[in-house]
Amino acid sequence: MPYQLHPAETWDIDVDRLDYLKDRPPAGDRWILNFGPQHPATHTTLRIILELDGERVVRATPHIGYLHSGFEKLGEHHDYNQYVCTISRMDYVSPIVNDIAWHQACEQLFDIDLTPRCKVVRTILMELGRIQNHLLCVGAAALDLGAFTGFLYGFNERERIYDILDYISGQRFHPDYTRLGGVMRDIPDDEVFKRMVRNFIDVRLPGAMKDMETLLNRNRIFIDRVKGVGIVSGEEATAWSLTGPLARASGVKRDLRKDSPYLCYADNWDGQGAEAVKFSVPIATDGDCYSRYLVRLEELRQSAGIIDQLIDDLPDGPINADPDGKIHIPEKGDVYGSIEATIQHFEIFMTNRGWPAPVGEIYSAVESPNGELGYFIVADGTKCPWRVAVRPPSFINFGAFSKMLEGHQLADLVAVLGSINVIAAELDR
Repeated sequence: MPYQLHPAETWDIDVDRLDYLKDRPPAGDRWILNFGPQHPATHTTLRIILELDGERVVRATPHIGYLHSGFEKLGEHHDYNQYVCTISRMDYVSPIVNDIAWHQACEQLFDIDLTPRCKVVRTILMELGRIQNHLLCVGAAALDLGAFTGFLYGFNERERIYDILDYISGQRFHPDYTRLGGVMRDIPDDEVFKRMVRNFIDVRLPGAMKDMETLLNRNRIFIDRVKGVGIVSGEEATAWSLTGPLARASGVKRDLRKDSPYLCYADNWDGQGAEAVKFSVPIATDGDCYSRYLVRLEELRQSAGIIDQLIDDLPDGPINADPDGKIHIPEKGDVYGSIEATIQHFEIFMTNRGWPAPVGEIYSAVESPNGELGYFIVADGTKCPWRVAVRPPSFINFGAFSKMLEGHQLADLVAVLGSINVIAAELDR
């Protein structure tokens, strides 16, 4: 139950921003309400403390929740391959993106250039992860506002992506697929992989998007709940360091795939003059919840277009880059038939030697579904990082939540929160 504030307590209220408070005395009849951590619209462990004046939100204080997994500290105790099993638990909605982002930072530290086949596979998986994330975000945002059917439209098709990840990695939810210089294993059969991806981007995804747009785009209830709610200007988005769909919905033209290209987003990604994949970066200007919804919908189409450019022409050749021949697990057939492979297998699994990194530090970032996901690594020459720091987009985006909500009604909270798409495991410090 909410409790009444003591009349003597003072509150620093921005009355210029909250016009409805200008003519009201600073009475002590405002209420404190806990929203979460156990609440259907928070989905996870985050908590928000609300100060209410009737149905109006005067102040919202976001807490980072109760997960407390210590993701960054664990990076000091895992080697550069083991840690992938930890970071995939951060953004558990699209864990393959975390895998790729982490090992991209590691490969910059080790100065390893990936093979063309690996770049294509990773780019396809990055975009599948983006689709995976946006489908859940849009579906859950609709669910929070009462459109349960919209949630099913998005969530059902995510199962097809899980099927693809299961096929290539053997795991559905947390594939932990990448390794230093490549991936855990090559695609079992290119044709089967192509057929699964083609069916998804050509048949399943367009159908789901059409259903969602038919249900929501002209739905009077949905439009009234999201249009003009949670407005963030372009200047505010920049000042708060917002990235991803939140920033682009406010007119900020920034996407690391364009501004700092990597994988197949960069020209000459194969070393033979190949052009970067072509796609557009959706930009809106209103900066409200509806704009964030529309930006994510268009990003779904653009991601499908990127996959369409790559899936039919998977390069041949090795998928793993191994400069010194000692990074990757040797093929099982080689272990049984070659003394060198047997020794390599023994050293990796029995001696626990890892791969000593160069002494130095590196920051590398990718455009994850929710914005800039970056890893800062400090290496001291041992098999494990000396320090690991993460720049998770949800942690930054959630910090601006209180300003988005001020002056709105309590019922608007779920609309704003759903448009941010906070993943609670990214809040863990």
